[in-house]
Amino acid sequence: MLHRGLTLALAVIVSHAMTVRATAQDAAQATEYPAKPLLSTGTSILGETIRYPKAGPAHVTAAIVTLAPGARTIMHKHGVPLFAYILDGELTVDYGSHGTRTYRQGQSFMEAMAVAHFGVNNGSQPVRLLAVYMGAKRAKDVVPAK
Repeated sequence: MLHRGLTLALAVIVSHAMTVRATAQDAAQATEYPAKPLLSTGTSILGETIRYPKAGPAHVTAAIVTLAPGARTIMHKHGVPLFAYILDGELTVDYGSHGTRTYRQGQSFMEAMAVAHFGVNNGSQPVRLLAVYMGAKRAKDVVPAK
């Protein structure tokens, strides 16, 4: 009888401890925001200080940019800060005298603003990137350059 009582008491204690632990884990998860940082910076990929345009009210545009194998963008600059995240494929960006950089799936960066550049897909599959332009209502996201 004593053995049965000790077994029952031990079972109650273990059950209580497991409940307290589960409740503590739930509370810890509830206090954390479920975000995985992709990038945290105050500069572009070329070291330019990020500056937001003051041409009008704040305005954000998000787009999926897709380049087929062998395709390239026009030579351009950006009138607003641009956050880019490579969803698929591999993109090589030519920054002229600043060199080239290759970005692969899962990488993110703040694109150059004042340096003219173009992107090219040298791979065998389409490149898809999420582009988030953080600007102002009358500012240009993409500015063609020569």
